Amino acid sequence: MPDSPAKKKTLGLPDKQEAATLRHPLRKPVRGGGARQRKVPAKVRQEKPAEAPGLLPPSSEKPARAARRESKPVTASASNGRSAGRPARPERESVPLFVPKADAGLQSGAPTGAVRVSKLMAERGICSRREADAYIEHGLVFVDGQRISELGTRADPSATITLDKAAKANQQRQMTVLLHKPVGYVSGQPEPGFKPAVLLILPENQFRVPGTPAFQPGHLKGLAPAGRLDIDSTGLLVLTQNGRIARQLIGEDSKVEKEYLVRVEGHLDEQSLGLLNHGLSLDGKRLKPAKVEWLNTEQLRFVLNEGRKRQIRRMCELVGLRVVGLKRVRIGGVALGDLPPGQWRYLREDEGF
Repeated sequence: MPDSPAKKKTLGLPDKQEAATLRHPLRKPVRGGGARQRKVPAKVRQEKPAEAPGLLPPSSEKPARAARRESKPVTASASNGRSAGRPARPERESVPLFVPKADAGLQSGAPTGAVRVSKLMAERGICSRREADAYIEHGLVFVDGQRISELGTRADPSATITLDKAAKANQQRQMTVLLHKPVGYVSGQPEPGFKPAVLLILPENQFRVPGTPAFQPGHLKGLAPAGRLDIDSTGLLVLTQNGRIARQLIGEDSKVEKEYLVRVEGHLDEQSLGLLNHGLSLDGKRLKPAKVEWLNTEQLRFVLNEGRKRQIRRMCELVGLRVVGLKRVRIGGVALGDLPPGQWRYLREDEGF
């Protein structure tokens, strides 16, 4: 005979509902005897032990969520307007906003230590740097037999540089004028109350010599003095359209001699004469050696290869002399000769500084 419920309780046996709970510890008690019971999965996930706060999982064991994310292909998010399964566009490489243009000479494979062709041309006296840039731009320059036409092109300092026939013809058309400047005219920028010497270059003032052309108005374009001669001095003044000649005469590395006849007042002993030849300084800078000698009891002959402002007058003042007259009679291989004051002539083809 089956035991009664009271007897089961007495013996410590669970009733039907309590027995089901004991068999499945995660199962909640069923409310109401007639409710349908929920199935319990066969395998119950065990709870993961709590980790200490602030600690990361070991590097060898990635979190499950991170592992799943790495295994999936990268897709664009829904917020960027693309379809969910479409691969995302790869990131672009970082590009600087400004990339400096490489030098033309380096682009053409110029060797290390190469120099701009225009600078080489000016240093060799072929033409001025401005003229060199113009010739290069028009393709009228050859470097080691190769025509160049790009500004900034570099070449080895020992390279052979030549000009096209058109550039040579242009140089021949550039005129150089020799003027006998009188007192009262300034060589460069006009001073108040005085006139620039270029105003004397007129047809009626031309001193015609065999082998020189007649005056043309185009010869005044770009005509500029190549050197100074102060307002109180007279003699040979060169004005030219040719940048090569200008650099030859007034460049920093110019070695062209300039000869002057100087009339002085005062006493000059041998020691002071030696200082005029070498040993004086102007503006804190030592002067280059000069050639100074007596021509007669009143005149000195100066030969200089530099042109500091009012140099001869200031040199004479340092040794107790006063200049009362100064005339330039030669520049390099070109002499003033019999050119009358206030007149001018063209430089002949057989002449050179």
